[in-house]
Amino acid sequence: MRSLSAWRLPLRLARRDAVRHRARSALVLLMIALPVLAVTAADVLISTSSVSGPESLDRRLGSAQALVTVTDGIQDVQQRPDPEDGFPNLQGDGESPAPDADQVASLLDGARLLDLRQGQVQIATDDGRTDAQAVETDLSDPVTDGLFRLTSGRLPRAAGEVVVNQALLDEGYDVGDRLDLTADGAPAAPTIVGVAESATVRGFPVAAGPLDTLGVQTEGATTWLVDGGAVSWATVRQLNAIGALVASRSVIEHPPPSSQWPPGLQPGSSDDSSLAVIGLVVVMALIEVVLLAGPAFAVSARKQQRSLALLAATGGTPPQARRVVVAGAVVLGGVGAAIGVVLGIGVARLAQPLFQARSVEWFGPFQVSWLHLLGVAAFGLLSAVLAAAVPAYLASRQDVVAVLAGRRGDRPPSLRSPLLGLVLLGAGIAGSVAGATRSSGGELLIAASAIPAVLGMVLLVPVVLAGLARLSGRLPLALRYAVRDADRHRTRTVPAVSAVAATVAGVVALGIGMSSDAAENQATYQPSLPRGVAMVSGADPDTSWDSLRAIVQRTLPGATITAQRGLTDEDSYTEVLDGDEPLVSSSGGAVGANIMVSDDDLPLGLLGVSAADARRARAALAAGEVVAFANSRRPDGPVALVTHRFDPTTGEDQGVRRAQADATFVTVDGTWPGPAAVVPTAVADQLQTEPRTVSLAVTGVSVSEDQEKAVDEGLTAVAQYASMYVERGYQADDATVIIQIVLVLLGGVLMLGGTLTATFLALSDARPDLATLAAIGASPRTRRAVAAAYAVVVGVVGAVLGAAVGFIPGVAVSRPLTTANYNDGPSGPYLDVPWLMVFGLVVLLPAVTALVVGIAARSRLPLVARLD
Repeated sequence: MRSLSAWRLPLRLARRDAVRHRARSALVLLMIALPVLAVTAADVLISTSSVSGPESLDRRLGSAQALVTVTDGIQDVQQRPDPEDGFPNLQGDGESPAPDADQVASLLDGARLLDLRQGQVQIATDDGRTDAQAVETDLSDPVTDGLFRLTSGRLPRAAGEVVVNQALLDEGYDVGDRLDLTADGAPAAPTIVGVAESATVRGFPVAAGPLDTLGVQTEGATTWLVDGGAVSWATVRQLNAIGALVASRSVIEHPPPSSQWPPGLQPGSSDDSSLAVIGLVVVMALIEVVLLAGPAFAVSARKQQRSLALLAATGGTPPQARRVVVAGAVVLGGVGAAIGVVLGIGVARLAQPLFQARSVEWFGPFQVSWLHLLGVAAFGLLSAVLAAAVPAYLASRQDVVAVLAGRRGDRPPSLRSPLLGLVLLGAGIAGSVAGATRSSGGELLIAASAIPAVLGMVLLVPVVLAGLARLSGRLPLALRYAVRDADRHRTRTVPAVSAVAATVAGVVALGIGMSSDAAENQATYQPSLPRGVAMVSGADPDTSWDSLRAIVQRTLPGATITAQRGLTDEDSYTEVLDGDEPLVSSSGGAVGANIMVSDDDLPLGLLGVSAADARRARAALAAGEVVAFANSRRPDGPVALVTHRFDPTTGEDQGVRRAQADATFVTVDGTWPGPAAVVPTAVADQLQTEPRTVSLAVTGVSVSEDQEKAVDEGLTAVAQYASMYVERGYQADDATVIIQIVLVLLGGVLMLGGTLTATFLALSDARPDLATLAAIGASPRTRRAVAAAYAVVVGVVGAVLGAAVGFIPGVAVSRPLTTANYNDGPSGPYLDVPWLMVFGLVVLLPAVTALVVGIAARSRLPLVARLD
């Protein structure tokens, strides 16, 4: 109780000081509230988007008590309380019929069972054909309430009626139209009588209607919605014993203890590596916020120097002085954390529709996890207290006489801090090197080693500032003043420089890691065709290729379309032998067949064939010879083509056919995506296999992604498995590009915020000195120049130090991240430094910040006493 009473006066003083100095208080509140706001918004959005088992019950079960699924050939099931939690263990002979409805109902005390069928069907669209999710059940039954949300029209009342979602309407349908089902043997086209959104799926076409309306194929599985009493865990296990998989509302809402779960399905231990990564992120975020807020508390403590000196002169103790400074952090940190939490919830609510629009599934209800947010608020309060810890400690040890005499400035840096900084930096480097050489788990060690490296850098900042101050003699006045003032007031400058450095270090490290990963992806990318070439393939042998050509020509009117022939048959395959040695093993890749047929030239779309080899190949084909591809250099000579025939139903061998021919060999590498050989028609005739069109090469036009989608839909309307592949070369993952942009923007905002904060606090603290300069004849623009110079010092020193430290984990993590072992040997490591991003952080951002500060700073000040 006594310890609490000791805080009453400091807290009262802190509240009054916060109200008196509104600008400085607002700055601190902003520094604390912004990260709390961001984390709160992210936490709420993640909680809302993550649909837990109990939250998903209505969208999975409707108003039923359970969902029971049986499958032919399954006699026993081992499952967790929620069957979607992991993978159930299914056992059976694969032949026995599944339990019928009477057997299942007998274990459910005679509960009513409603059939539910789910699957995919193909529908006609404006461009051709596409897939849609299909649900067959009686939607008028109350037990299905919750599966769909009717938005217009009505629910189906009889067979031949369906409801669809908006995504399916966007394919060219409207209420009242007939839904064109394109599968062989599909039911008659049902009528669309309403629009209903699935409770689970959005952005993907969905149709629902009575049984047998859509022709859903369940592949031997039968599913029922259970309308009756609650289904207990004991009943679930009884149903499992006859081969039924059960999702019980009661069991999912109130799961049994894990000791009652089937052996081998108990919940595993927590992922230590994931927890470690989360811990590292939290620690780094805490360090960043502490460093960003540190300058404000340093200036606040400096403003209170005289009051604290008077307190000490009248008998106050160092702990009392520390409490006065820390109390300010408690007040501002608590208020800032509360503001951040409240605003974060509001931002999450406003941002929810934007994130929902980019998700293929519906979010759950807007969810605020107050326990999580209590931890986030505590994080904000703790960061404020830690930010004030060093200024409070220094304030309690200040020279009372010097302060009362009006002398300002920090004590010279001790030798202990730089030495400790070197040790920590060395430990960080050693940890990164050790992580880079590990065969597994090195990424976590490298990430952990970044913390001592950053802390070591923070402890070395005073030494760097002192060194720059000694070397600043020949600099212009404004820059010289800024460097020496930064060194003189290290308690204010070091946190700002460190905050910028920590930000840049994190951005550079992540940037190098991501760029190196992208470099590996680009280097190991294997194209299937020459860039810009498109290929139509995958059609059934009986497909009308003229129809496919017409579809491509309609969508790509200026394209040159070349039909390419090959040997393909569903009951045979052909290999090429040099003596008894098979040559390259290939399915033909995008060109369509393992053995291509041509009498004059190589097929279009082959990669890695030189111009000289192409001329040799043309001459060989014209002379009736085979062009064979090999992974090693071979002399031209005879080859054998062997066609193995088999029964497509039983797989029984039905003999072989052989052909001998002279061959010209073309050497290709081990990643060859093309055919094993190109043969003239005469050689194909020896194998008694009729050459067929296997692909259409599309050249002469640039195919957009929208055009590719339109062509694909048109092709599948004619041939279910036909498609067009367009080789666009390596395409950077959208997520990688977005993350890199976010990194640069986040780094820029944090750098700008930290630099501006430190600069304007420094200018506020330096008002007496600037007033003195004005009194002795300095021009009004001197203040602007000093402000810009101070921003340059904080920004450039922090950015250079941060970039140097960021290279350590960035380069180290690139090794385990980009090293892999493939069948053809090891690959990597790859290292790619995003120099443009580094240049922007180290040069452009400090320059922009200095420009902003120079423009925003006041050029004239009222004269004040030097002893302010």
